[in-house]
Amino acid sequence: MNGERAEDRAHTEHNLEEKVDFRSEAQKLFSDLKATSTAGPGITREPFGPGEQAAMELISTYAERKGLESYYDGAANLVVVLPGENRQKPCIVCGSHLDSVPHGGNYDGAAGVVAALLAISRMKVEGIIPRQDIRVMAFRCEESAWFGKPYIGSSALFGQLSEQDLTIGNRAGNENLAQAMSRCGAETERISRGEVLLEPNSIAVYLELHIEQGPVMVARKLPTAIVTGIRGAIRHKVITCRGQAGHSGAVPRWLRKDALFAMAELINTLDEHWRALLERGLDLVVTSGIVATNAEVHAMTRIPDEVSFCLEIRSQSVDALEAFYHLMRTECTNIEKGRGVCFEFDRKLYTAPAKIDEGWVNRLKAKSEQLGLPAETIPSGAGHDAAVFSNMQIPTAMIFVRNENGSHNPDEALELDDFLAGLELMYHTLKEPL
Repeated sequence: MNGERAEDRAHTEHNLEEKVDFRSEAQKLFSDLKATSTAGPGITREPFGPGEQAAMELISTYAERKGLESYYDGAANLVVVLPGENRQKPCIVCGSHLDSVPHGGNYDGAAGVVAALLAISRMKVEGIIPRQDIRVMAFRCEESAWFGKPYIGSSALFGQLSEQDLTIGNRAGNENLAQAMSRCGAETERISRGEVLLEPNSIAVYLELHIEQGPVMVARKLPTAIVTGIRGAIRHKVITCRGQAGHSGAVPRWLRKDALFAMAELINTLDEHWRALLERGLDLVVTSGIVATNAEVHAMTRIPDEVSFCLEIRSQSVDALEAFYHLMRTECTNIEKGRGVCFEFDRKLYTAPAKIDEGWVNRLKAKSEQLGLPAETIPSGAGHDAAVFSNMQIPTAMIFVRNENGSHNPDEALELDDFLAGLELMYHTLKEPL
């Protein structure tokens, strides 16, 4: 980092902290958000549940204390507003989500909400009135871990949820998505009809800060980075392989219809295809995060007649997603013939890849250089609400902040200095008129 620029940045931060100690405010907000977790280890904020709602109310209370407007929109997302000079002008939207995966970390999503909130709070303190409204949005249910479909709160705004989507049950099986959303005040009848609750042409840009959820920035020693694209995904919540039960000692291999060995063969074959495609330069990741035999009947001495598992394929390329999915289905057919089993698939869930606006990438790179921050770029392997905005043809940009130990686990470890660097980049970007 350029020494002179670093000194200038430190001087600016020191003068600002004489007015408001944003370091302490960030620490307090993260600490209070941690307390909204409903189960340990780590953080559990179930979407539309008490933890997510408590987090929403915490952010709303902070905003109102700072003299900012706040309300819940038709999808039950929280919206905090810094009014601009021309309130009819297309607004700037920034933010992220407040739900978490079960036993995740405290910064996935929440860091983006806190950064956006502190950025407009700083503008408010300094008497800066933007040309147009700046809206901070805290979205419901970004994580797919609960209902099998991601981006629920943001998708609902643009008529992107179907009636079928609203019938999806949560992982506990005690209510469907429509019931959960309705309980929190969402306008589910309008959402089920595909009505647009937020006009895309009313938004000038969507800007999201998020922790990087992989190890790249740590390895490259980057406190901040600028995102270039977001992977899409094809998912099945449940694939069931059915075979035939039998005695483990009495049935020879050639007469077996072992569901578990068939599933294992599929995963191993997909891993070989994945490795070969990576060697050809394709962007691809493949995961099976849940595997289970039937607990009511499984036993050490019983050949499994049933095994269920999930499958997720991610890529920045639509063609790569569809090609690998077709390859997977072909391999299932081959294994069915060879082992006398069958694979049954639940609904295929598709999330489109998203492009980041090139002009905004360049804008963030230039601003990073001015602030003495690295002007480095990185693709996002994880999905974000930003993908929904991008696919609605809204100019979209993302700032990544370094995070130790990955994400979707209790050990997320965001350094406050890195967060404040990302916050500074967001603040200086927002305060310059479009």
